[in-house]
Amino acid sequence: MTDEQLMLIAIEEAKLAESHGDIPIGALVVLEGNIISSSHNERELQNDPTAHAEVLAIQYAAKKLGTSRLDGATLISTLEPCPMCAGAALSARISRVVFGAEDPKAGSLGSLYQLGSDPRLNHEFSVTPRVLQEECGALISRFFSSKRD
Repeated sequence: MTDEQLMLIAIEEAKLAESHGDIPIGALVVLEGNIISSSHNERELQNDPTAHAEVLAIQYAAKKLGTSRLDGATLISTLEPCPMCAGAALSARISRVVFGAEDPKAGSLGSLYQLGSDPRLNHEFSVTPRVLQEECGALISRFFSSKRD
C-alpha cells in the first residue's frame, strides 16, 4: 500500500476519536506492508493524558509482536507527532514516520523539533511529512470549529 492509502485508513481511524470527544487523530503501525495495529486518540475516553493515537498504536503493535523493538516498522499519523509520541517512536526503534498535518504548536518532526534526526539521541528514523496534509488538517479544524460554535 502507498503512504496515501495508509493515511486514508489512519483518517478513518481518527474519525472514531470524535465519538468520545477526543481530537480526531489516528495512527497505524505498518510492518512489511501489513498493518500491525491502529488506534485513535483516547485521552478523554481513558482520562489519560498519554493516550495519544501514536502511543497506543505503538503499544498495541509491541504487544501483538511480542517485542518492544519495532525495527523496520513505519508509524503513520494524521498529525505530526508531539515530543511524547516522537519519543515513543524512538524508544520503539520505529524506522520511519509518515504524518499528515503539521503541528506548529507541538510538532516534533520538523515544526518545532527534529527528534527523528537528532544525532544526540540513541536512534534516528526517516520522516515523510505532509501526506494528505489538507485532509488531515481539515479533520482537526472541523473538530475545533465545532467546539467554538
